[in-house]
Amino acid sequence: MQIVVTDVFWDLFPDAQIGVAIVRGCDNAIATERPGALLAAEIAATAAALEGVDIASHPAVAPWRAAYARFGAKPSKFRSSIESLLRSAQAGRLRSISPLVDLYNVVSLRHQLPCGGEDLAAIVGDIRLTRASGGESFRTIGAERDEPPAPGEVIYADAAGAICRCFNWREADRTKLTGATTDAMLVIEALADQPANRVGAALAELAALVPSLVGGVVQTAVLHRTHPALTISAAG
Repeated sequence: MQIVVTDVFWDLFPDAQIGVAIVRGCDNAIATERPGALLAAEIAATAAALEGVDIASHPAVAPWRAAYARFGAKPSKFRSSIESLLRSAQAGRLRSISPLVDLYNVVSLRHQLPCGGEDLAAIVGDIRLTRASGGESFRTIGAERDEPPAPGEVIYADAAGAICRCFNWREADRTKLTGATTDAMLVIEALADQPANRVGAALAELAALVPSLVGGVVQTAVLHRTHPALTISAAG
């Protein structure tokens, strides 16, 4: 299995950096309060820092709004995951979900970068970060109907359809992280690596937190235009 970032993506975002953490053998149902406690502390700090702030013009958010507009997604309708996360923290709506999700949300808030995750056991074939042809199957978490991407939309996809729409807007119910997840792909995204090693620093923190709190082993890589693919290590 590979994760491959395609040329049509790099043509649109040539300076992007995609941090990837492949987690094998974790326990996402582990009985520990530590991930939730870390998240609660980060939410409190973020909410205090964002009091009275206009999220749409925040420096961690505005570039993503411009990026979404580049592939035809209306930013007021399709919000990047970092915008949604900061809005939820600011409003006091962000809650603990599961250890893996809590940990990548901690890192997302600390580094103000979009983070997400998929259950590798649900992936069919290779994973591609690409632009949609249009019509790829996609049902977001909790939805009952198919909502395929528009042609040209930036998506993560496998052989069975889209697994994340609008770059990092919504993830698919089919590949979501659950309490049964033991193998996962976690991603951290930046439109440009400024300041230097921003993605690498966030990825290193995530790769340290996960095995220390939920177990497993972690394989990491930062994908960019001259290093666009990662062969995912086999389970066991």
